[in-house]
Amino acid sequence: MKNLMEYKGYIGSVEFSPEDELFFGKVQGIRDLISYEGVDAAGLISDFHGAVDDYLALCAEEGKEPEKAYKGSFNVRVTPELHKKVAIYAMEHDMSLNSFVEHSIEKELATAM
Repeated sequence: MKNLMEYKGYIGSVEFSPEDELFFGKVQGIRDLISYEGVDAAGLISDFHGAVDDYLALCAEEGKEPEKAYKGSFNVRVTPELHKKVAIYAMEHDMSLNSFVEHSIEKELATAM
C-alpha cells in the first residue's frame, strides 16, 4: 500500500530516496505539478502543506481555478463482452450503467476496508 497524506482535499504521495536520504512526493490526481520534499516526516508534511498553499495562492493571483482531483468522473475500459453483459444486467435491473458501476465499486470497497 502506498503511503499517502491529505491536505485541503489534495492527496500527496510519500516516497523515500535512500541515495539522497530524502523524503519526497507529489500531489496525485491532477495535471498541475505540485511537488515537495523533506529530510524527515515532519519536514515532508510541512513542505506538502506549504506547496499546496503556494499552489492555491498562485491560482488566486492568476485568477485561475485550482485543479481539483477526483471530480467523480472517470473512464473504465473493459472487454466488449463484459460491457455487453454489464449493460444487459443494468437494464434488467432498471438501473443505469453508471449506477451499476458505482454500486459495484461501493460494494467492493465495503468488503475491502
